[in-house]
Amino acid sequence: MIMHFDHVTISVRDLDAAKRFFGLLGFEAEKSVVISGARFATYMGLDEIEADHVTLVVPGTSPRFEVQLLCYRLPTVQTDPNIARLDKTGFNHICFAVDDVEATVRHLESHDVEVRSELKDFHNRQLFFVTGPEGVTIELAQWD
Repeated sequence: MIMHFDHVTISVRDLDAAKRFFGLLGFEAEKSVVISGARFATYMGLDEIEADHVTLVVPGTSPRFEVQLLCYRLPTVQTDPNIARLDKTGFNHICFAVDDVEATVRHLESHDVEVRSELKDFHNRQLFFVTGPEGVTIELAQWD
């Protein structure tokens, strides 16, 4: 039986930019390692792998939730030109609950984060889409 959501992994080309973005949301780097070798390649379904793997957490939150950043050295990373499109199958977006969505959006905008849209009063929430690292869609939600 599932207990709770554990983590999401985002493959990035610019590790420092991704850490800065998630830092704006309160995430801090907890672990940073390089994964490589046959064991990880087999697990990931690749012929070879060498990648920086950074685990980000928001200290003191419960249940614990991680954003894991994966920055490939090998193999050459495959980019998705349609990553930001929400009208496709597969991964769509990830949503973070925040205590003050408008203050969070102002903070992100002051650091040149693109705010894509807003939706007020949907299922007892105020919602905003922003553009995250590599163009992934990040949603922010404040419950009424």
